[in-house]
Amino acid sequence: MKRIFLTFCLGLFVSLAACGQTDPNANIDEGKIEGNLYTSKEVGWTLEIPTGWSIVEKEKREATDQKGLKALEEVAGKIDYSGLRHLISFQKNRFNIFQSTSEPFKVEYEGEWEKNHAALKEVIYLAYANQGIKADSSATTIEKIDGLDFQAYTFTIYSKNGNAILKQIMYGRLINGLDFGVNINYNNEQDKEEMLAVWRKSKFKKRK
Repeated sequence: MKRIFLTFCLGLFVSLAACGQTDPNANIDEGKIEGNLYTSKEVGWTLEIPTGWSIVEKEKREATDQKGLKALEEVAGKIDYSGLRHLISFQKNRFNIFQSTSEPFKVEYEGEWEKNHAALKEVIYLAYANQGIKADSSATTIEKIDGLDFQAYTFTIYSKNGNAILKQIMYGRLINGLDFGVNINYNNEQDKEEMLAVWRKSKFKKRK
């Protein structure tokens, strides 16, 4: 599998650390943070960062990426993620994290992106199973964000005694030639709703 939303299942393998740097822009690969507003020129996306949440530190995220990548490659083979860009990522704590990524995606035939997105869902499930983590996923649905259709599904992660300990809502769509994705990790309804509120109020610049 040549491309994948790498950050989508990485938050479980190690905890992420809050940013301690003065300039939050040092922790993103594309876009700009001004005050509590993040803007990605490439995606054409603007999002308000909620008060009290911390930007994820780049160095800690990269260490997490490597552990997650290893787990994914055990089930999917070598993954080329050279074009992957980490956009805005912020967290309340190690369990409640908002992550976003983009990656160039050239469509060579009709339905190719949808096929790859469905394959991603299967790879994530297999990666969890291979790590001995019990998980299940919901059906894929369509949710509109600022008038754009996003494919969305949820993974539920269980403890060894069968209790749900973490959920992940994963959104994706092809936009401006980019495979764009948002992942929301949460373990309580209050933080879930706070992340969903800012995500659903996102604005996308419509291109002609």
